[in-house]
Amino acid sequence: MARQKVLGLGGVFVRAKNAEALRKWYFRYLGVDITEWGGATTTHTAGEETYWSVFEEKSDYMPKRQVAMINWRVADLDAMLDQLRAGDVRIDDKLEESEQGRFAWGYDLEGNKFELWEPPKG
Repeated sequence: MARQKVLGLGGVFVRAKNAEALRKWYFRYLGVDITEWGGATTTHTAGEETYWSVFEEKSDYMPKRQVAMINWRVADLDAMLDQLRAGDVRIDDKLEESEQGRFAWGYDLEGNKFELWEPPKG
């Protein structure tokens, strides 16, 4: 099996005490165009988007002690998970599939949670 690697940054998620105010600040000062779903996308090349989003402070999407979580885009989620497990990396049992693609979560050496994202094919 070929060694797997991340393809790029899939997204950055930020926890905020007042998510709406922070979204407005990023729009006002940095021009980040927040959409109806509460985040923004930028496109680098066809099909390779980076997502940016602000979560409410009380969100359970990531551990409470963690202020941000990196989402890594991968080509083959199953192969990446096999590789990480072979290295004794802690991986959540949960695997999510939706129209946005396939998602899984793991933890780095310091216990920081990260997300792996395999975008939908085609």
